Amino acid sequence: MKNNYLANFYDGGIFHVYNRTNNKEPLFKSDENRLYFLKQYTKYLQPYVDTFCWSLLPNHFHFLVRVKTQQQIKYYLNNLPFEMLKPIEKKYLKDTATIELLVEFEWKRFFTSYSMAFNKQHKRAGNLFHRPFKRADVNKESYFTQVIIYIHANAFKHKLCKDFTKYQWSSWHTMLSNNATHLCRQEVLEWFGGLQPFIDAHMGINEYDNFTDAAMEEDDE
Repeated sequence: MKNNYLANFYDGGIFHVYNRTNNKEPLFKSDENRLYFLKQYTKYLQPYVDTFCWSLLPNHFHFLVRVKTQQQIKYYLNNLPFEMLKPIEKKYLKDTATIELLVEFEWKRFFTSYSMAFNKQHKRAGNLFHRPFKRADVNKESYFTQVIIYIHANAFKHKLCKDFTKYQWSSWHTMLSNNATHLCRQEVLEWFGGLQPFIDAHMGINEYDNFTDAAMEEDDE
């Protein structure tokens, strides 16, 4: 695996985080599973990252996130009961653990939480996710735009639909709505220049027979 798919998390960094199951097993067997996956993501990751967009596919997932600042994370941890903190969280507050280790730990907690519930429900045993999970540093403005479009259109890439705007399990629909959301919706729309430019930038993807991007070609194969 290329090193750029195992980037180190850092304060304020933007990352494309994605992973698949072992042997391409199903990651979800019901909409209930998908909703629980998103619920656990919010529980474990929202205190540590801002989320720009996401998509859930049959055997893998994508998130585009920004690591929160050290000040934000320490404020959150300092407001938790001390006895609830994990050892690495205590070390982070004492500046003896890095933000890279802390954020990676929280992702792993999320994966473990979902895997345990999924295995119990479906009478399954063993690791569900491929290891290590992938994360690419989105350090160029053009790449940021590409990744958002790529994630929203990922279901089309995998031939799960003929029109990605009809696919239910991505943040595309939330971006177009006025419903309350934890996503950085306004920030994304402003990045594209508004709602209509955001929509326009995505249009035409459904017409591509081989939609992909060399920078992301290893994401879920």
